[in-house]
Amino acid sequence: MSDTTAARIVSWHQSPSKPRYQPPAGAVDAHCHVFGPMDRFPFSAKAKYMPEDAGPEDLFALRDLLGFSRNVIVQASCHGTDNAATLNAITASDGKARGVAVVDPDISFAELEALHEAGIRGVRFNFLKRLVDDAPKDKFLQLAERIVPLGWHVVVYFEADILDEMLPFLAAIPTPIVIDHMGRPSMSQGPDGAEITAFKHLMDSRADIWTKVTCPDRLSSQAAPWDDFVEVVRPLVEQYPDRVLWGTDWPHPNMQDNIPDDGHLVDVIPRIAVTPELQRKLLVDNPMRLYWPEEMG
Repeated sequence: MSDTTAARIVSWHQSPSKPRYQPPAGAVDAHCHVFGPMDRFPFSAKAKYMPEDAGPEDLFALRDLLGFSRNVIVQASCHGTDNAATLNAITASDGKARGVAVVDPDISFAELEALHEAGIRGVRFNFLKRLVDDAPKDKFLQLAERIVPLGWHVVVYFEADILDEMLPFLAAIPTPIVIDHMGRPSMSQGPDGAEITAFKHLMDSRADIWTKVTCPDRLSSQAAPWDDFVEVVRPLVEQYPDRVLWGTDWPHPNMQDNIPDDGHLVDVIPRIAVTPELQRKLLVDNPMRLYWPEEMG
């Protein structure tokens, strides 16, 4: 961001409520971020937004308030390919966080190994033009080949209107894939809508495609409690119970005009995963298999 004097934004609730729903023991918030602190971890010169600091202390306080045990911290686009803020948060977690990095496709394998030792378990490819300037599919695929020996996965972020053009790229990725926010389908189309149906076809195309059933605040056409989101997403959780993840998305990048209460987000969980078994898969078993497999026996 060229104008370093631009007003920094706050996109998270200052006093989130404690949810009525109590997650099962060992629950993982599998999609969250940290911002800064900027004086230690400056934002990228290419950042499309300039947030206030939202560091590890605040993230872990929220984790405890909401009743979670662990976090998966996903590198935020405002930090570009410098993962220092994410790594700092993982270190500060005392073993209770793992991460997903954003890296230069030309990164050395030694650097990838160092990221693995620091707690990174995947790389993220972002195709949202409003957040990134360049998304070179050929270089991304080369990078995906290189992370195979590490046992990592690829996280892909795109919107529903480009799903068709993404299909050959996704089919060529040689690692497990996690799709952020279900590829952002329209919730107003309902559970049988064209966009969620196309997404289910993608899920059916490979047994190692996972998704995050996240962000009712972003995807719903309604206000909380986001009934249209629940109607669309509950069948997805029931159809793919072993390949779904959940996260708060705290500190909710770019949501400063529609800031959600994180307690209310957690209270959506038992509405989309309606049995204790589905809740345990969503919040414990599935994220542990991806991010802490060594603890799964």
